[in-house]
Parts: sequence; C-alpha cells; structure tokens
Amino acid sequence: MATATKESPAQDAQNGSVRVEIFDQAYNLRGTDAKYIIKLAEYVDTKMRAVAQATNTIDTVRLAVLAALNIADEYHLLKRKQDGGATAYQKRVDALSSALDQVLEEKRKAG
Repeated sequence: MATATKESPAQDAQNGSVRVEIFDQAYNLRGTDAKYIIKLAEYVDTKMRAVAQATNTIDTVRLAVLAALNIADEYHLLKRKQDGGATAYQKRVDALSSALDQVLEEKRKAG
C-alpha cells in the first residue's frame, strides 16, 4: 500500500490500491499511478490544513468543501489564463495566415 504520509510508498499489486491519508483520514484508492495518487492526496491534505488554519474550523465536511472550492478556483484561474493564451495565439495565427494569403495573392497576380 502507498501512503501520503511520510512512510515510503508501496502499491498493493493485487488490487492496485493505494493507501493515502487526507486530513488524518485513511483512504484506499485505486489507480494505475501510485505516485500520482499520493501527490494528489498530499495536495488535498495541504489545502484542507491551510483552510483549517485560516478558518479555525474543525468540521471536516466544511473543510473539505472549502478546500474543494479553493482547488476549483485555482483550476478555473489557470484555465482562464490558458484559454486567454490560446485566444492570443489564435489571433496571431489568423494574422499570419492573412499576411501569407495576401503575399500569395500578390505573387499570383504578378506571376
């Protein structure tokens, strides 16, 4: 079993389960990449602990929801940034394509 605690990770080869601990609760998760699952669990654990410290809340369900909202916010900010970059990239591609079309049209008319 792999764990998100400080113990060395190991995966249960028979059922592909990975043991992780998030906010002092143990979970057995299945997946093909134990290291990735552990990394995700550590991230969620870190978020929950940060929210707990910031809010002084001990209700784990409330902490989980607030941590999920923080993670969703991060995701959407990154997605918006990526989509904005894609839009800028597409505008550049369109401008270069128009310029190329214009040059080719001039060549066609001249030749």
